[in-house]
Amino acid sequence: MAEQRHLHWGAEALWQQLEPLLPGLSVEVVARADSTNSRLLERARIHSGRRDGPITRPAELDSHDAPGTPHGRRAGDVQPCLLVAEHQTRGRGRLGRDWQSSPGASLTFSLSMPMMPADWSGLSLAVGVALAEALDPARAGQPPRIGLKWPNDLWLIDSDGPGRKLGGILIETVAVGSQRMCVVGVGLNVLPQDTTELSSGYACLQEVDAGASAPAALASAMRPLIGALQRFEQQGFAAFGAAFARRDVLRGRAITTTQPELPDGVAEGVDERGALRVLTDRGEHLLVSGEVSVRLQAPPC
Repeated sequence: MAEQRHLHWGAEALWQQLEPLLPGLSVEVVARADSTNSRLLERARIHSGRRDGPITRPAELDSHDAPGTPHGRRAGDVQPCLLVAEHQTRGRGRLGRDWQSSPGASLTFSLSMPMMPADWSGLSLAVGVALAEALDPARAGQPPRIGLKWPNDLWLIDSDGPGRKLGGILIETVAVGSQRMCVVGVGLNVLPQDTTELSSGYACLQEVDAGASAPAALASAMRPLIGALQRFEQQGFAAFGAAFARRDVLRGRAITTTQPELPDGVAEGVDERGALRVLTDRGEHLLVSGEVSVRLQAPPC
């Protein structure tokens, strides 16, 4: 366990590579944290002078209008930060679910940076594309090993089925002065673990790369992730649609949803804004990120 608690992250070298891309960036690695997303969000709220400032998901934003900070308070600190925790004790997933992680066996980090895209729709899909392409580069004549499950999961694709969960993405935002701070949280399974309780199965990066480690995965992912966030801010989801389609594990599969008026259907990819297209006997319907949870339908017995 001692070796797992003291991984070599190369934080200074990573900062030197990334700071030119995100001026003012800080890189922090801690042995233990409750939730890296929660810590960065709380920092942003403190700096904004609004400790009770609402935290939202991108799909919940209707406009860029953010309440101003109280009179007499600083306008806000929106310097970007990468916070890595070797062990998250209260990691959070989508819809309030816990994200389980183990020291050394998982990569858990959050990146905060100011963003003001014209449309936030599809941001989690764009982040997924960046991570999947960084960790599983395209190989000529071979299908991808890492797929994307709408709206925010990375899956390891199996030859005999839809695959198993490899990681998840949680994106939250908070107003800081006249800007909005976006916090992108990522959790990835790196080493094998005994996790038979997971309904979606368990996959890890070592199944893709036998030499995978949490620090190596972080180093591989960060430049593409920052580049993707900057490209999304300028171009929106349209810049990532084709890449997402190549790794879409739901397309053509029967699914169930938590939306009462749309209990099941067949996933038919996503539209130009990243909404999931679901075909039913009543026609096509669109599901937007943040509203539903989508699960693969169990095969008939």
